[in-house]
Amino acid sequence: MAAFGSFTLLIALAFAAYNLVAGAVALRLIATGRPSRISPERLADTARRAGIASFVATSGAVFALVWAAFTNNFSITYIMEHSNRALPAAYKFAALWSGQEGSLLFWAWLLAGYGFVLRLMHKNDVKLYAYAGTILAGIQVFFFLLLNFAVPPFSLFNGPMPTDGNGLNPLLQYPEMVIHPPMLYLGYVGFSVPFAFALGALMMRYPGEKWIRITRRWTMVTWMFLTCGIFLGMHWAYAVLGWGGYWGWDPVENASFMPWLTGTAFLHSVMMQEKKGMMKSWNVWLIFSTFLLTILGTTLTRGGLVSSVHAFAQSSISNWFITFMGIVLAICTFTYILQRDHLQSEHQIESLVSRESSFLFNNLVLLTACFVILWGTLFPIISEYVQGTKVTVGPPFYDRVAIPIGLFLLFLTGVGPLLPWRSTSFRSIRRNFILPVIVLWSAVIVLLAVGVQPWRNGAFSRGDFFALIAFSVGAAVVTAVLSEFLRGARVIARQTNRNLLVGTWMLMRRNTRRYGGYIVHLGVVVVVVGLAGSAFNQNRQAEMALNQSLTIGPYRLEEVGFTQDSNSNYDSEYALLNVYEGGKRQFQITPERRIYLASDQPETMVSIHSTPVWDLYVVFEGTNPTTGQPIIKAFLNPLVGWIWAGLLVIVIGTLMALVPSLSPATAALRVPAAARMHAEPALKGGD
Repeated sequence: MAAFGSFTLLIALAFAAYNLVAGAVALRLIATGRPSRISPERLADTARRAGIASFVATSGAVFALVWAAFTNNFSITYIMEHSNRALPAAYKFAALWSGQEGSLLFWAWLLAGYGFVLRLMHKNDVKLYAYAGTILAGIQVFFFLLLNFAVPPFSLFNGPMPTDGNGLNPLLQYPEMVIHPPMLYLGYVGFSVPFAFALGALMMRYPGEKWIRITRRWTMVTWMFLTCGIFLGMHWAYAVLGWGGYWGWDPVENASFMPWLTGTAFLHSVMMQEKKGMMKSWNVWLIFSTFLLTILGTTLTRGGLVSSVHAFAQSSISNWFITFMGIVLAICTFTYILQRDHLQSEHQIESLVSRESSFLFNNLVLLTACFVILWGTLFPIISEYVQGTKVTVGPPFYDRVAIPIGLFLLFLTGVGPLLPWRSTSFRSIRRNFILPVIVLWSAVIVLLAVGVQPWRNGAFSRGDFFALIAFSVGAAVVTAVLSEFLRGARVIARQTNRNLLVGTWMLMRRNTRRYGGYIVHLGVVVVVVGLAGSAFNQNRQAEMALNQSLTIGPYRLEEVGFTQDSNSNYDSEYALLNVYEGGKRQFQITPERRIYLASDQPETMVSIHSTPVWDLYVVFEGTNPTTGQPIIKAFLNPLVGWIWAGLLVIVIGTLMALVPSLSPATAALRVPAAARMHAEPALKGGD
């Protein structure tokens, strides 16, 4: 199986290299128009078919590695290091992306899969798709070179064949790790597609904004995958690491967040290019930067440049990635300089108080946040290179800068939809903003009344202050977005003799992109409310003998037992705790600590009881070696469930935005005939 896997990777490299070279030659022949004995169209088609074949070959390599894991083929070093006989089947499959070599193979397979879909769609616009497919082939060649010569996943174990493997890292033996990395990788890898289209469109001086419309859905799907991957990673950190939090500004967390920020900026500013012919250079560099940041994130994770619970060991492949990023940046810069006259804006911003300005401010703030996070992430590397001493940057640095930026972005989320294109009048501002402003200040008064006090006992509470802003601005943003829904739905309901619910549905169906985006904004507000709850976290720790209690918030935890268990994969210890609220027993929780036999590594299994108001989060820290009694740490984390609920709202909004809108004619057919002529104005409209 190792020989088969290695052979398929060589074949995949050959197909991708042919796709790159033949595709580039064909495009050059077509561009110059010179007569040739070889038909450029025929050559381009063979290059496309080679790209499709590279996906088939890569699929063979993935199958070989997964089969080796399931058949316990420990003669392959990678399988010996990341699997063992007692490992459950789901985690044997997850072993594919649990190590450096396998994760890069998985990356290459997803990239080939995206390319496979793109090349099947080539008839939409043959020349543009040929450019994009050739650029994707160049990216594939890089990863196949890595897999064949730098980090081959099918290297054989040097020595007597072991009877069992080292097992999967205990931190990865959690159900979400079966879906979190694929989601994250689908997001990371997926940004290669809009990058390829943007670079290809610039190279061929593609007219108009059609390439934006072609790639919009690619970008939205990729952005959704990356968003899900980030949130699943947060939930994994929350449920597995046992520290009571979900985001610690870890370098690898930052590496996934940075392309999300620039990708979000791109999704917003492309609307400016589509509607107004503006920000063309800005959009091109946004997508170039997003792709480069995905490669940088891979470098940080796979190259071992930073210390992280997510990162792999120190590796020389960072030099490969740095060289590749340098080549990509040089190609992008050269192409931009050569074709920059093609990216002249057709219009200018006419007023600072307009939707165009809100998009521009939104982008500037997102890029500022990205730069701050990039600087904090790379600072330890830079300081070690310059001074010889690694100076780490901790969460306080990021919180001090990122929280105000995030709150300002939340504010823009509510302001943008209320501003018209081009310019606005004072009357329009008063009409659109008066209700959100009333709600904002009402929320401030209510929050102060219920105890959210920025000043306590004469001291300033930074957490309470930012929570007060987050909750009140969030309430105003929700009001602004819902008023947009309500305003349009009322018009349609009144003119079609339908109820408000049907009017809302018809409103969303006639412009799914716009109203799906509004739903995403509502999801962002829900997430921010959940994040703001961390200002009121509580925690307590105690060594608990039998029938001893620990009180936190409204709960009293009483230990009623301590037991041990074992299976072929791990030994475990449980603490049995009854939880009382208001003097009545409500439920029982069982925080656990495991020792994995293959690696002899401990792992904490947190017990979490979630409500819409807070999470009771309990960790079994181990036993006191002197007394043998369990040590329990309990957290009361308000509003954490809102973070995961917000993700669900974001996904729903994104999926809605991906659904094609009904054309005005089709929308009109769904209106009663008697009211159709009155409904025409409400059924039309744009973003």
